[in-house]
Parts: sequence; structure tokens; C-alpha cells
Amino acid sequence: MALFKSITSRLRKGLSKTRDALASSLRSVLSGRTLDDALIKEVEKRLIQSDVGVAATRDLIESIQTDYKAGKLTRGEDVIEHLKSRLKSMWPEADRTLNTAETAPTVILMTGINGVGKTTSIAKLCAQLRRDNKAVLLGACDTFRAGAVRQLEIWAERLGVEVVKGQQGGDPASVAFDAAAAAKARAVDVLILDTAGRLHTQAGLMDQLTKIRRVVDKQVPGAPHEVLLVLDATSGQNALRQAEEFGKAAGVTGIFLSKLDGTAKGGIVVAVRHTTDIPVKFIGLGETPDDVEPFDPEGFIDAMFAE
Repeated sequence: MALFKSITSRLRKGLSKTRDALASSLRSVLSGRTLDDALIKEVEKRLIQSDVGVAATRDLIESIQTDYKAGKLTRGEDVIEHLKSRLKSMWPEADRTLNTAETAPTVILMTGINGVGKTTSIAKLCAQLRRDNKAVLLGACDTFRAGAVRQLEIWAERLGVEVVKGQQGGDPASVAFDAAAAAKARAVDVLILDTAGRLHTQAGLMDQLTKIRRVVDKQVPGAPHEVLLVLDATSGQNALRQAEEFGKAAGVTGIFLSKLDGTAKGGIVVAVRHTTDIPVKFIGLGETPDDVEPFDPEGFIDAMFAE
């Protein structure tokens, strides 16, 4: 599904804090210097500070040390291009577009803990689908917080779509079932289901997520076709843990990384890739429905290291 425009200058702007913390920081320490063990140690420190992750940093430093000992890297400036090349090679060719159903509706289940920007991310996804002339329906399956339902309704009103909701405190799976039935009856292209913010340690809520998946599959065989986990980039390594745990419990098929514009921890994209096979599919770069980009590894790394 070709929904989104290619990477733009908005990505470079959105990654400005990460770029300052990583690329600009590295250039300041590497420029004009001869590479040695002490300088490599300083590079390691800066990578970890940018939340690239200990394991990923270790692999990157080992590759620098290998080329340094082989005489392939001699100047500090050489390290930047080496890092860019190595980081880009971490992502094999893959389809990072949304999974879709052969026959409408496509059902997208949105998951994540409270406070990660899940509802805003739903609005961004909905807005882009609408621009692609897709009929969209929203399902408010977070029945535990009235504020969550109202927030979704406000976005729906702005975007010109309808919301299926239930009683506060009611069964979220029942709302999901009704929303799936409505999606079929109204012949919409895409149904997006919001779910209650939950921690991976909350077994009851995780069980509820499993129940939602089960009842939706009864209405729309094969659904949900996409399970997107929204992660807050500002949370750094906590986001990595969420990706690992939700991946096990919720059948996550893609990650929507939110709030990248507000953090210097954009390196978390690297850490997620290094520890999980769940693909990052979308990145949020602001608060408006337009502030979203498809995740393109090469474009992302280039923007992160842009001068």
C-alpha cells in the first residue's frame, strides 16, 4: 500500500536533537584527529549516550576496531562514514508498508502503554489513509478511560471519520467485535482499533488483547492484518524493553515510533533493530496529522548524520 510520500526535509528537522547528540557530537571529537584506542573509546561512549544500545554499540565498535587494526581506518573523520555504512547494512531489504487484507476491511490493531502518543499516532495513520482515498472507521476499545474515548472522538471529528464505541468500563472485545461488524456493513477499507494502554506486566490486560484479536478474527477472518506497537522514542531503553515484551505477547507486526522530534534518543531505532525482528514502519515527528513519515533506513541514517 503506497500511502506515504518519500522522506523529506521534515525528517532532517525532526531528527535535529538526535543529530546534535550523536553526529555533531561525534564530529566535534573526531575532526582533525588520528584514530587511536582512546578515540574509539570516546565514540563508544557517545553511541551509548544516544541510546543506540549496548549490544549494537558493541558490534559497531568491534567493526571500527577491526578496520582500524587492518589499517583501513586512520583518521577520526573516517569513522563517520564507517558508522553510516555499518548502520545502513543492519536493515535488509524488506517491505515496511502496512499489511493489508485481500478483501476489505483491513484491520489494524494499535497497542502500547499509556502516554506513548498512541491516539495521536492513530490520527496520523488515519489522516494518511484518508488522503489515499481510503474509507476509515475507528474502534474505541479503550473502555477503561473516558478521556481516551473522547480524545479519539475529537480526532475523528477533525478527520471526518466515525467511531464505534461502547459503555465506559465495558468489554473492550465486545467493542472490537461491533466495530468489525460495522466495518463490514459500511464497506470501509480500513478499521483501526485503539486499545487500552497496558504494561507487559499486566497479565489481565494482555489477556484482553488476546481476546480482542480472537473476536475480530471471527468477524473478519485473518484479522488483525497489522498489529502496530506505538513506542515513545523519548523513553529510550524502556522502549526497547516494550518492543521485546509486546512482540512476545501481542503478535506485533510493526512499530510506530512516536515523538522523535522531541528527543536526542533517536538511536533507539538502531537498538530496536538489533534486538528484535519487528520492523519499524512509521515514525512520528510532531503533533499534527501530517507529522509522520514511513521509516526508510537509508534516509533515516542520512538524516541522523546530516551536517
